[in-house]
Amino acid sequence: MGNENKHLSCSDCGVLNCYRRDKSFPEFCLTTNTSEKEIDKINELYRKDELVSKLSCAAAYIEGTYYGKLTRVEEIIAFAKKIGAKRIGIATCIGLMNEAKIFAKILKAKGLEGYSVICKVGSIDKTEVGVEDELKIQKGCHESLCNPILQAKLLNKEKTDLNVIVGLCVGHDSLFIKYSKAPVTTLITKDRVLGHNPAAALYTSGFYYKRLLQEEDK
Repeated sequence: MGNENKHLSCSDCGVLNCYRRDKSFPEFCLTTNTSEKEIDKINELYRKDELVSKLSCAAAYIEGTYYGKLTRVEEIIAFAKKIGAKRIGIATCIGLMNEAKIFAKILKAKGLEGYSVICKVGSIDKTEVGVEDELKIQKGCHESLCNPILQAKLLNKEKTDLNVIVGLCVGHDSLFIKYSKAPVTTLITKDRVLGHNPAAALYTSGFYYKRLLQEEDK
């Protein structure tokens, strides 16, 4: 691979031959530029690692059986049952507590047990961990920090089988995933501007959200 192609990645590809193999791989393709030894090593995980095998096979089952038929809520329920998960942790944003309550009711109706932990658990003021008061949404009063680590720790104590993110902030979701012992999936991805539909910014980047494609000064 030439130096000019060295930093190209999948978003630069126009053929997507890795899916059906009915075209030709571009010179910079990550598939053909990854050694067979490395790919085989990953394949061994799918074949022999108990957890990896269980999750990947369950995900493939859901996709192959219900493609385009189930909502995300229903897919999560089907996935949970396929992997034998009974106790479902719900890591929710305070702004989506109502949605979390509805989801918990749905889980119960489907024979699963939901256990939710809100992001403000611990009720620790942001200034106690070094956040300046001027960075609070409402300054000069108690404003609890989002506490994804405590959310994860409490769900770990409950020995949940699968944890579901309901609208955690960007970055807070990263911390929750890092500290969660159970596998994690997402029901709602927060986007306060677009009604929690972040893909809308991509769809409208050629018109309403042109600013997204404006280059910033270096």
